[in-house]
Amino acid sequence: MKPFEYAAPRTESQVLDLLSDEPGHTEILAGGTDLVGLMQQMLVTPQRVVNILEVPTLKDLEPLDEGVVSIGAAVTLDVLLDSPYLDPYPSIKQAIAGIASMQLQCQGTLGGEILQRPQCWFYRNGKGLLGAGGTAAEGGDNRYHAIFGNSGAAKFVNASRIAPALIALGAQVRVIGPGEDDEKYVSVESLFRTPRHEAERETTLLPGQLVTHILLPAAAGIANATYEVRHGEGPDYPLVSAAVAVRIEDGIVREARIVLGHVAPTPWFSQSAADAILGWRIDENSAAAAGRAAVASATPLSGNGYKVQLAQTAVKRALLRAANLETGGF
Repeated sequence: MKPFEYAAPRTESQVLDLLSDEPGHTEILAGGTDLVGLMQQMLVTPQRVVNILEVPTLKDLEPLDEGVVSIGAAVTLDVLLDSPYLDPYPSIKQAIAGIASMQLQCQGTLGGEILQRPQCWFYRNGKGLLGAGGTAAEGGDNRYHAIFGNSGAAKFVNASRIAPALIALGAQVRVIGPGEDDEKYVSVESLFRTPRHEAERETTLLPGQLVTHILLPAAAGIANATYEVRHGEGPDYPLVSAAVAVRIEDGIVREARIVLGHVAPTPWFSQSAADAILGWRIDENSAAAAGRAAVASATPLSGNGYKVQLAQTAVKRALLRAANLETGGF
C-alpha cells in the first residue's frame, strides 16, 4: 500500500476543505469494506484519505416533512435494517438482508455501498476499469459481466445492491462541493454513468464533491420489493437482481418503476418492463410478461447468456413479492 496522508474532519465543510479537485488525489473512507482492499492492491493510490465517520451530520437518520426520510451517507447498513423508518421501504431492507454478512452490514455504510467500485475481476486484477478497452471481457471469462449497455468498452456491472431499489423508489441524494457553498439535490439514477475511457469513473461525481444524504420520498401507497438471484446464502454478490416500485389502485398497477441490478455498468432502468405491467393486475402471467419485456433488448456476451433468463425471473419475482404473492423461489 502506498503511503498516504490521513484526515478525520468533524464537519462537512472540513471535509470539503480536505478534498482535492485533482482526480485520484483524495479518497473518502467510511466503512472501508471496499476502499482498503483497493488500496492494498494498489488499484487506487490516493495521496490523502479522508475519514467521514467523525462527521455527526452524516450519521443522521430522521423523518422529514411530507413523509420524506433522510439518511446520512455514513449510516451503517445494520442501522437501516433495524430502523422502523425503513419499514415502508422493504425493497431496501431486502437488499441489505441479501448481503448475509453481519460484519459487512455493521461496517458498511449506505453511501459506500451505493458508490462502491466494480467487482469486475479484470479491474480488480489491474487491467483497468474498462479491461484493456473491453477486450479482456470480450475474449476472456465474462460470465458475470453486462448483458445491457455493453456495446462500448465498459463490460463490468454496477456493484451496488441497494441502488436499484433507491432508483425504483425515486430517491435523491444531496451533493455538496467542490465549493463551500455548492449544494444540489439530484436523483440517485443520475449518479451513475458508463465510462468511455479510463480517465472517467463510473459515477458523475466530480473531484471535490461529496454525497452527504440520501432522501427517500414518501412511500405511502407504493408497493416495493427487491429480488436477487444468488449462488447461495453467503455474502457473495448476486448474479442479477431486480427492484420494483408500483402504485396499485383497485388492484390495477397505475405507476411502475423497474430497475435491474448487476446486469449493466449502471443500474438498469427498464421502461419496457414498467410499460408491460401498467394497467394490469399483478399475477403470474402479467409479472412474467414484464420479465420478458425487461430482457427483450439484452445483448449477452459469449459466456453470460444465462443471465438473460435470470434477469427475466428476477423481474417477475420482484413484482410478485411487491404484491405479497408467492414468488416460487427458495
